[in-house]
Amino acid sequence: MRVVLVHNEYAELSGEEVVVRNIRLLLEEHGHEVIPFFRNSSDIARMRLGKLRALFSGIHSASSGREFAQLVEQQRPDVVQVQNVYPLISPVVFNVAAEAGVPVVFRCANYRLFCPNGLLFSRGEVCERCARAREYWCVVRNCERSIPKSLGYALRNACARASGAITRNTAMYYVPSYFQKHKFAAWGIAPERIAVIPNFIRKSDVDAAEYATGEYVGYAGRISPEKGVGMLLEAARKSGSIPFSIAGGIEPMPGLSASAPPNVRFLGRLTPTEMAGFYANARTVVVPSIWYETFGMVIVEAMLARRPVIASRIGPIPDLIDDNVTGLLFEPGNADELAEKIRYLWERPGLRRKMGEAGREKALREYSAERYYEKLMALYEKAIELGPGRGRA
Repeated sequence: MRVVLVHNEYAELSGEEVVVRNIRLLLEEHGHEVIPFFRNSSDIARMRLGKLRALFSGIHSASSGREFAQLVEQQRPDVVQVQNVYPLISPVVFNVAAEAGVPVVFRCANYRLFCPNGLLFSRGEVCERCARAREYWCVVRNCERSIPKSLGYALRNACARASGAITRNTAMYYVPSYFQKHKFAAWGIAPERIAVIPNFIRKSDVDAAEYATGEYVGYAGRISPEKGVGMLLEAARKSGSIPFSIAGGIEPMPGLSASAPPNVRFLGRLTPTEMAGFYANARTVVVPSIWYETFGMVIVEAMLARRPVIASRIGPIPDLIDDNVTGLLFEPGNADELAEKIRYLWERPGLRRKMGEAGREKALREYSAERYYEKLMALYEKAIELGPGRGRA
């Protein structure tokens, strides 16, 4: 099968980039030809009037449309998989694919189809105001803390919705969780056209040959308000002398380290090899999110590494963690409950080991590359059967 993979890479490495890389490798390992159509947001800084040009290209990029049409004509793919089109590609690729008679599969790694910032999170709280054609709320609330940026995000979402470029021309959508599927269906996407394919982890990326006791409570990922990192520091302060290690770039919250208690250490961004060591040396891993995660790759990585996970009971997280079996759940934003559960697991090595083994078994069973590949092939076949989208919801 010949697949064109469309993705606007972010300026900095993210979990989404890792997933895109893994999907490409997975397809190629099974003998499929993957033709990338990529752009990178880091190029904006080098462009003359880069931010202004990115605003307009996010709404409609004529150059991306021409280049994509040429690629599709030359390569004649069986299917186009779209990951992210903002800000340098734009929804024009959906129109081009439909005109060329190629079905589009849209992998929705966030909530951007209905929420301009993609998070359903604004000003410290879960927010669904922009759904159902009310993108103006992104400007009213200034969700990006910059009126021009919030306006740009709202405009491109409103234009994509009004034109129907995405919804008319997508054969099948796929999301990583049933929670996200229910949200999309509630906002107008036909549920039979939304497949749920949980993310997978390549076993070689994060593995633990043997169980180890662990030296600290670990957090890994984006250090930003919706991830609940501020609340995690509060829980660390309530946890006495228990050490905490935080892996991730601190740029989104530059003042965070100054307010951290002395038992918290910031490690910065780690390489994949360093991340394997990070998990191996953690006694438990905490995911304190206060937003609707679309999946939670850190949870699967930690389970594969035999680490029990303590996480917020919000969004799709309860589907990943079996409470009191592979980890513990707590109410989002409740630092007292989180600190209590951290202390509880910290003092029980036998329970941690039991949970770690159960988590690894679940990760290998439900989030394997083989299972993902089977579901992805079934999705592609269904999209090809349906044909290029026209007038779909």
